[in-house]
Amino acid sequence: MRRVLRDNGLGLAFGVLFLAALVGQAFAGLAEFNETQRAHGEPVASFWQFVTSSDFVVEVAENWQSEYLQFLLFILATVWLIQRGSPESKQPHEIGGETDEQQRLGAHTTKDSPAWARAGGWRTAVYSNSLGLLMAALFLLSWLAQSLAGLVVYNNDQLSHQQEQVSWPQYLASADFWDRTLQNWQSEFLAIGSMVVLSIYLRQRGSPESKPVGAPHVTTDESG
Repeated sequence: MRRVLRDNGLGLAFGVLFLAALVGQAFAGLAEFNETQRAHGEPVASFWQFVTSSDFVVEVAENWQSEYLQFLLFILATVWLIQRGSPESKQPHEIGGETDEQQRLGAHTTKDSPAWARAGGWRTAVYSNSLGLLMAALFLLSWLAQSLAGLVVYNNDQLSHQQEQVSWPQYLASADFWDRTLQNWQSEFLAIGSMVVLSIYLRQRGSPESKPVGAPHVTTDESG
């Protein structure tokens, strides 16, 4: 058990942090929601009613979609774009999809290579892009959940103010939807851009996201 915990510590730690933050968000959101309900003389919600409501779903989904978009764009951008001196970047001669030898495909696979990497044809083509495809699917699903839940919240607000409700396409073109979306996107782009550039000049000893402490600033694609 101790070895399992050690070997999977990074994934387990962030899994626990994710659940703790999600539960904390649920309780904080419930308190804020019920405070607003009381202020308007409306019935309060139970915990289960709140976490299954569009109000909670839209808040969660709008964060998830921006995170998956961040990783999708970073995964694809780092295939073709480089940043000299960053451990997050490839070397200039590695730009592109790289050779079968570099990617250990075809004749360069081993008995321990994933089955679809050895299979060839469409299966290897799909597996070669499986990370990006999954991130794209998760982004689209969370974006869809955000838009549908946001539509319900928006129309409920319209109804309470005796204003006309809107359709899903109308909501997708609304300022409310894009305000929710772009405020998350800009923070993700800033965070990942800062990481790429700051890792050229700053170090974190022992982290694979950083270069070795004594590595020159121009050193690219090296972690320590």
